[in-house]
Amino acid sequence: MPKYNLFSKIVVLIVVMLLPIIGLYFYSNKTSTDVLRSELNQSNENQLAFFQNQVNTNIDTLALWPNLLIQDPDIASFQDIFINSEYFNLDTISLVKRIQAKLAIQESSSNWKSSLYIYSPTMHRVVSVNDAKRYDEADLEQRVKKGWQVKKLSDDLFQFSWFTASPYSTYEDPELANTIIEVRFNSRNIQDMLDKFKSSGRNDPFYYSSGLGLIFNHTADGKLARQLVERMEIESGGSSIGSRTVELNGQSYLVNSVRSQTTGWYLIDYTPLSEIMQPINQSNRMFYFSVSCLLLMSCLAAYLLYGQVQVPVKRLIGSFHKLRSGDYSVRLDDKGRGAAEFKFLFTRFNLMVEQIQELFEKVYVEQIRVREAKLKQLQSQINPHFFYNCFSFISSMAKLQDYKAVVAMSQSLAAYYRYTTRQERDVVPLAEELDFVHHYLEIQKLRRKRLEVAVSIPPSMRPAEIPPLFLQPLVENAVIHGIESSADAGRIVVTGECEGGVYRITVEDDGAGMEAERMLALQYKLNKPMEQEMGCGLWNVHQRMHLQFGDEAGLSFAPSALGGLKAMLQWPAPMTADSRQQEDNDTEKGTAI
Repeated sequence: MPKYNLFSKIVVLIVVMLLPIIGLYFYSNKTSTDVLRSELNQSNENQLAFFQNQVNTNIDTLALWPNLLIQDPDIASFQDIFINSEYFNLDTISLVKRIQAKLAIQESSSNWKSSLYIYSPTMHRVVSVNDAKRYDEADLEQRVKKGWQVKKLSDDLFQFSWFTASPYSTYEDPELANTIIEVRFNSRNIQDMLDKFKSSGRNDPFYYSSGLGLIFNHTADGKLARQLVERMEIESGGSSIGSRTVELNGQSYLVNSVRSQTTGWYLIDYTPLSEIMQPINQSNRMFYFSVSCLLLMSCLAAYLLYGQVQVPVKRLIGSFHKLRSGDYSVRLDDKGRGAAEFKFLFTRFNLMVEQIQELFEKVYVEQIRVREAKLKQLQSQINPHFFYNCFSFISSMAKLQDYKAVVAMSQSLAAYYRYTTRQERDVVPLAEELDFVHHYLEIQKLRRKRLEVAVSIPPSMRPAEIPPLFLQPLVENAVIHGIESSADAGRIVVTGECEGGVYRITVEDDGAGMEAERMLALQYKLNKPMEQEMGCGLWNVHQRMHLQFGDEAGLSFAPSALGGLKAMLQWPAPMTADSRQQEDNDTEKGTAI
């Protein structure tokens, strides 16, 4: 589990404390925004509905005119007049004048500019305020329908018409009607009302009808309105257009619409959300800026606390670790960054270490002497271990008059004995120990002709200093307990490697090997006091490595891939700059001896 310093913990604590505040603010802000948007939608729809009612009232008033005029006696008398000539008689002219006067009065009764037309199928004339002329009967039959009829005159101008026929059953067959009255107005009236509606603080309201077009106020952005309508048509999938938020050109618009039950047109108004959300966004920016400043100031305070408290404590702990590892030269100097209490603590720590160092200097020499004596005692136990069999071999070869074997054995034994008697040194280079093993193996080859040996040690390991006589017992153990225990065995492999700052030498044989239980028992006995029934060679090697290199060094066993036993000896490598460079340049291939 990773460890975090005080600065990290305080920062994490501050962030954890700020997260609920930010979360609550975010939730509150979202709730307020949703409520504002809902209320704004409702307010906009109410205002649009009110305006729509005003427009519908004017339109419905105009729609009542034909129903009122159809009851007028003068207009009703049209059905009894039949004229085939181009000219009216005096009575008819008087009647038309009275009707035109009534039409003028009716048209002037409304603020909207509108026109009234009376069609008389019997007279084949249409009477308006300013004229009484013939009309196109085919065109009239095509236009006469129930409800408001809309005709597009130009891109921004539409004509609305309402027809009333007498009798009412003749809507489907206008040529049978006695009288038809049409009231007509254009979209300029609606544009004027949209201008007044916009002046009250609205944006750019407009009317829209699918298949016909749009009616704008005089200052509206027609291009934007058309794009909004197209996007709403796409999003609605051809269904009715309602209130929604529309994304267009990277901008969000709150669009509200109300449908006219009179004309079927939609009254649409839109508002950029950026204008609505500007105060809220400004408040959000101020809040997040305040939180960022608070977090920055908190981190600064945490850093000051870290520098004034934890850094001195950390230095003190590091010094204690060095003291524990045996570095009594460690001292703490006050660099002026910690509190005054740490200056006093550092001074007391330095005095304590000085006293401990003086004490250790007094007893260190005695400890070294005791350790050297123990090392020499363990080393001396190995020296006579090998000579008995060698003398027996020389005696046998002399009896057989094999003088070459006697000479070779004597020379190898002399070199062997010369190395073992050099007791003045506590450590020797690994290269000298390998030469000693070479002489030992030459002696064994004289006695065992089937013995084959392969030694592969990297050049970087050869200068390493090790206790003398630490490798030969392993080779001897492989020869005696591995090779001699099996008639088919005869191969010994010695390899070395340096990996992860650890030197490792393995000695393997293809002999009979060892059961797992015996192997564990042997490994266990190496760390216990030497028993009488256990040979001293392996135990001495293991104990000497412990004394020389510490608890990380020692001897271990495992099954060999050759079929026999693998003895592994490892100890920490000295990590100097030269050794690290040399280790990087070493190849995996060793040099055979």
